[in-house]
Amino acid sequence: MRQGQIIALGVAGVFGLAAAVGLFLTMKEKKVVEIQPQTLNATKVLVAKSEIGLGQIVNKENFRWQEWPANAVSGGYIQEGRGKDPMQSLIGSVARAPILKDEPITPNKLVKPGDGGVLAAILPAGMRAISTKISDKTAVGLLVLPNDHVDVILIQRKRGRNGGEEYISDTLFRNVRVLAIGQVLEAKEGKKGAEGQTATLELTPRQTELLALANSMGEISLALRSVADMSAANNPTTGQGLNAQRGNSIRVMRYGVKSRAYGVN
Repeated sequence: MRQGQIIALGVAGVFGLAAAVGLFLTMKEKKVVEIQPQTLNATKVLVAKSEIGLGQIVNKENFRWQEWPANAVSGGYIQEGRGKDPMQSLIGSVARAPILKDEPITPNKLVKPGDGGVLAAILPAGMRAISTKISDKTAVGLLVLPNDHVDVILIQRKRGRNGGEEYISDTLFRNVRVLAIGQVLEAKEGKKGAEGQTATLELTPRQTELLALANSMGEISLALRSVADMSAANNPTTGQGLNAQRGNSIRVMRYGVKSRAYGVN
């Protein structure tokens, strides 16, 4: 073999060895992935730290700040850094509706001291709240709870033509919402029945007059309605009592003498 060929083979071998070593070192190097931090366009809004019930008085322990996407912030949300300490200003407020955990707080969900009671806050416009006495025998064994719907029945005791006592029942109102039992505005878990000696009902102005009159005329009983009746199509209506037009009726005969006709509702 000639000397030139030997030199050429030697140079080729050196370059091949260098290439192999370079490839080996490249494969051993760890790939460093650089993660670019992404800035999220977010703000902090005030949310409920735990569930808040209807009528509950709140304090700072009921709230916390939660990061919220800026493009999802409603105009009613309370944002951090805007105005004076919002938590401090809400201390002593009363919840006018149930608030779920982590639900954003808005001013219309709370009633501040001096803005009226919680009952006035939850009462729909144009409606009135009026109370009537109840007992276990007049309120379905005290199983009527706030937000149930009931029929209001008046039972009167009158003197008959023969001097004896007669009892008359009339349905005054149908499908009336119960706002409160006693001072309880919301049914609590674990409580199976109503507590308190009064039921506060949601009525129209005219109906409140009739109920106030009926309270002085006899005993008021509440008949519980099905949940299926709680729809927009079943608005509170006035029944057939208190001089309203009667429908079906029965006539009681006492010793062969006809007495007045009693409405059957």
